[in-house]
Amino acid sequence: MTQDWIVFEGEKEPHDGIDRLLQIEAPKWRQFAGSDTVLDDDKDAAYWAKLHNIAKKRVRDIERGKSFRVPPTQSESDDPDAKVPSVIDAVNAALYLRRPLLITGKPGSGKTSLAYAIAYELKLGPVLVWSVTARSNLQQGQYQYDAIARLQDGQLSQYPQTKTETALEQVSQYSQTKTEPELEQEQNHLDIGKYIRLGSVGTAFLPSKRPRVLLIDEIDKSDINLPNDLLNLLEEGGYSITELRRLAKRGSKTQTVESEDGLDVEIHDGKVQCQAFPVVVMTSNGEREFPSAFLRRCVRIAMPTPKDEALVNIVKSHLGEELTKQFEKIITDFQERNDEEEGNLATDQLLNTLYLLAKDADTEKIKALLFSSLTSMGTGQ
Repeated sequence: MTQDWIVFEGEKEPHDGIDRLLQIEAPKWRQFAGSDTVLDDDKDAAYWAKLHNIAKKRVRDIERGKSFRVPPTQSESDDPDAKVPSVIDAVNAALYLRRPLLITGKPGSGKTSLAYAIAYELKLGPVLVWSVTARSNLQQGQYQYDAIARLQDGQLSQYPQTKTETALEQVSQYSQTKTEPELEQEQNHLDIGKYIRLGSVGTAFLPSKRPRVLLIDEIDKSDINLPNDLLNLLEEGGYSITELRRLAKRGSKTQTVESEDGLDVEIHDGKVQCQAFPVVVMTSNGEREFPSAFLRRCVRIAMPTPKDEALVNIVKSHLGEELTKQFEKIITDFQERNDEEEGNLATDQLLNTLYLLAKDADTEKIKALLFSSLTSMGTGQ
């Protein structure tokens, strides 16, 4: 079977394979309204030049993507011809279908690092990260609007005082005599865009000829409603900014806001609509079930636990070949212990152990300390 369709290979230096993908027409059911808008080539190129400069300064992110190794499935290890989908297959399917990738697996299996590997290999700029908690809601990921700061700035401009305290007192008194619509009308002359900042999710869906990489980390920790709230965004590839839509109806068609990257970007008609659907990587530790409506919009894959040669390659990519050879016995011990624990050890526990052993730490004590199951608070002995 040919592998010519593969864009992301998982263990390759940065290349322009994404350009080949973007020349192929997306599925008709995954073409977005933003695709009808002709983007200015010079502006788009300038935008990506800025993003690449930002990415170059994030050394830790680069190393994270560069050192990532995709572990093969157990079937691949036993039989290279086995018809079992791999992480590489899933990533490329998500790229072609313009669908989010939902990747599950045990903590420390490399789910999060996969997003950095995609961004590194395909040269897609800095990764946009949204770390989900039980209190997260979709608008927080899309944008934040500081209405209080805007109101204070507008009111303070009407009272040229030498002391800020006096002005603030007058603002408070003045605000109490006005209704919210009246205050809003009086502030229309202000640049509302400077009080709006796009979040990671919101920035990822900005119109661009190349996709951004969006990492929605640990989505299984979210409020029960968040997966359903994401459905429209993932299906339509865009969202509205209420405050800017209101101004657009009054004639202010274009507003400049700040993106998650700290760049000034233009929003037209209060609507953010992607042209290239972002590479959305959502991670889950498998701690909850998701609605079927959410699951059917995703390409799903489980991150396999690295074993044998895959584990050795991961250690080698992080610590070098010399240390890998020096600690072959420790790597074998870790794998045997992980088999006993039914995969409840994380690869970074091994890396932490080897790092300390390279500093002449006591082998048995460090193994007892760090080779402990993630599902218990035992001593590791």
